[in-house]
Amino acid sequence: MRPARSTKYCHATRPERDPRVRVHHQHAELTEALETLEDAIRKIDRETRALFRNTFVAINQSFGEIFPQLFGGGEAWLMLTDEDLLFTGVTIMARPPGKRNSSIYLLSGGEKALTALSLVFAIFHLNPAPFCLLDEVDAPLDDENVGRYADAVAKMSNAVQFIYITHNKIAMERAEQLMGVTMSEPGVS
Repeated sequence: MRPARSTKYCHATRPERDPRVRVHHQHAELTEALETLEDAIRKIDRETRALFRNTFVAINQSFGEIFPQLFGGGEAWLMLTDEDLLFTGVTIMARPPGKRNSSIYLLSGGEKALTALSLVFAIFHLNPAPFCLLDEVDAPLDDENVGRYADAVAKMSNAVQFIYITHNKIAMERAEQLMGVTMSEPGVS
């Protein structure tokens, strides 16, 4: 017959029962988890910086090519506001034909609209969406610029389906399909 075992263990034989050992073990696990998390954050930051840099360069190049097409000349580019790519902003610089370099804030309404369209089209060159909805973006444009806008939409419509809302006769004439909305009562369409 075997002798009966004692159910009591001293701390020396069961170290997991010692609170100091448990705390030390938990601290080591937390330290390891924190290091793993910090490594993952550094990797994500590196990949995000590289992706942002490549995307910024591609959009900036396309923006610089599309802007003169919409304006019939001039130049435009994007500038970063900070060296740290994770926290930087982007400034839009534009020089329509016959004007000085300026921020988009100093442009007229029509110039702002064409500059914004240039940027939208540059983004669509990099990553086209199935469709794009433009709501009266041609409203501040003169007839010559509406023609350039319609040309750009026609050119881009090979890759993107455009739906645009307009009251401009030139833009309506250049559309492939035209759908009208009438007002049965004033202010209701």
